[in-house]
Amino acid sequence: MASRGVSPPHKRVLLKPTYHVENIVASTDLQLDLDLYGLAKMSHDIDYEPEQFPGAIFKVHDPKAALLLFKNGKIICTGTRTPTDVRRAVNLAVELIKRYRSTVKRASS
Repeated sequence: MASRGVSPPHKRVLLKPTYHVENIVASTDLQLDLDLYGLAKMSHDIDYEPEQFPGAIFKVHDPKAALLLFKNGKIICTGTRTPTDVRRAVNLAVELIKRYRSTVKRASS
């Protein structure tokens, strides 16, 4: 008796899997230190609880993605479906970081 889910040896089985991308995970390194507290104060889309997790979580709504921002400048992007969406999401984080850095520079001048 054949076990459940296994074809008998005399039957030929053709496997034709189809694929579609559900989730891309990408990483980048900005090669600069990030002030995660300051970024979290600047944007309500960034959650930073260092007692729970060493990175800040930046939730992007369009394209839908979650970016993990680390103090050492590394970013992990997850949840996108295309490389273009990865670039768009990371670019949103870069623009936010640039805005934050320019306000810090003006405040310290």
